[in-house]
Amino acid sequence: MMNYRYSILYGLFGALLLASCVKSLEDRPLELITEDYLWDSKDSAGTNASYFLNNIYSNLPTGFNRIGGNVLDAATDDAVASEDGSTISTFTNGGYNALTGADNVWSKNYAAIRMSNMFLQNFYKVHLKQSLRLEGQYWKAEARALRAIFYYELVKRYGGVPIIGDKVLTLDDDLKLPRNTFDECVSYIASECDAVKDSLRPDPATVGDYGRITQAVALTLKAKVLLLAASPLNNPSNDINRWIRAKNAAADVIRLNVFSLEPSFANVFTSRSNSEVILAYQRSTSTDLENNNAPVGYISGSTTSQGRTSPTQELVDAFPTIKGLPITTDIKSPVNPTGYDASNPYANRDPRLSLTVFYNGMNWLSRPVETFDGGRDRPGGSAIQTKTGYYMRKFLGDFANNTAYSAQNHNFIIFRYADVLLSFAEAKNEVDGPVSVSDSIYTYLKAIRKRAGINAGDDEMYGLGSTLLSKADMRNLIRNERRIEMAFEEQRFWDLRRWKIAENVYNKPLHGIRITKTGPLLDYRVETLNIPFQFIAPRMYRYAIPYSEIIKNPNLTQNPGYE
Repeated sequence: MMNYRYSILYGLFGALLLASCVKSLEDRPLELITEDYLWDSKDSAGTNASYFLNNIYSNLPTGFNRIGGNVLDAATDDAVASEDGSTISTFTNGGYNALTGADNVWSKNYAAIRMSNMFLQNFYKVHLKQSLRLEGQYWKAEARALRAIFYYELVKRYGGVPIIGDKVLTLDDDLKLPRNTFDECVSYIASECDAVKDSLRPDPATVGDYGRITQAVALTLKAKVLLLAASPLNNPSNDINRWIRAKNAAADVIRLNVFSLEPSFANVFTSRSNSEVILAYQRSTSTDLENNNAPVGYISGSTTSQGRTSPTQELVDAFPTIKGLPITTDIKSPVNPTGYDASNPYANRDPRLSLTVFYNGMNWLSRPVETFDGGRDRPGGSAIQTKTGYYMRKFLGDFANNTAYSAQNHNFIIFRYADVLLSFAEAKNEVDGPVSVSDSIYTYLKAIRKRAGINAGDDEMYGLGSTLLSKADMRNLIRNERRIEMAFEEQRFWDLRRWKIAENVYNKPLHGIRITKTGPLLDYRVETLNIPFQFIAPRMYRYAIPYSEIIKNPNLTQNPGYE
């Protein structure tokens, strides 16, 4: 077969891409990366094919400060961007449309899908030595599972999208493909997970395989996409069978009996691997998250922290007290001295609060955080600083008593076990409601709260109470538990949409805290933020397909409201 330069179609149309492969392929000159080179039958170690597969992995979600330097949660009621005019604000200021997509992943994911198909179509040409045959089986299954993940990333944004199948499209093919329906896409993703799960490497992954697709990843992806399909946005008739399928899929992950809640909540996010992580995007150790997100008054070496994210009072108030009770009910009094005290609002709170949010008085780099007016972390003036009196703490290393940052593990977690437990609890509640205070819904919620450090209480219910909750009350409790447990992990943005409550959560003022310091005394006052917080329903429940794709393909129908 003649050699020819290997090309990757970006999306379904347009430019050719190959540069992304070069670094993984030992920086080989572009003109030498040919089909025969990639799929060399004499490469018995599969070196070049494995580099190509690694490059497919690089398209997994990277999270963190990925949208103009901001986290996706800064487009929810949990946070706002500290900088004026940020890209992420187009989601909340009415500026989002088919031309200004702040999170446009259409081309990236279709390019990754095409790369996956290229691997699957050509890998058979590589004659691996006998000792690597099983590894080769894993690689093929990984490419197929990765492709399913890329479709999931598209479907949760755009709804139904064109399904390419196994074909490697070229410029000679008819690229004007119509969209498949949402349900067709969900069925495709779920069936792909079923097809590959027994061909993937088992869990837990070995040290050398951290970050690779395993059996649990396929099962978790299936659970996630079926939960999306069961949720109100995509299940307007509340078909109970959809919830049953979502519940059973989450149960399949749990039944593996491989994963567990990491004993330390903080360690979930700062260790390269632990018992809770199912899949994470692998990153080199660094101090980038600390530099990007810690309060602006801190300097590590010669680098000033940027404090990019300002959590809202709404998020802070969602965290219960140490007893697991809402701050609105667990009020401090002479007979309840450990309850919530508005004059000392961060005392006796859920320990996850101080691992998620920087608030005034917390220790960091050997001094207290100062977010009172005129403090080092809220100095006033035109410099970028918190808009709410808070900064994002989650994912950062423990530098309370240090004087400078040191490189940390900052892998972005895509799937973790706590999410699986919460997904199961949500689906089971919709199917059965709480049956008793000892059923699995309560069991998993108690486990999450116990790990968080919530007090068990005399009834050992961790604030859930010994009186059986109604389905509606349990739904609200599960949703709040997801909010605080999964804060800043790119869950809230999608949850508000799949629950179809975004129009009720947005379109009202957000709040922060204003702290005035007079001598040693601090006065706390909740204030309304003068920041747009819009959601235009129903169109914003889906992303706009990029205009550049629409004009190239007359068969690609735009989502309603973006025409």
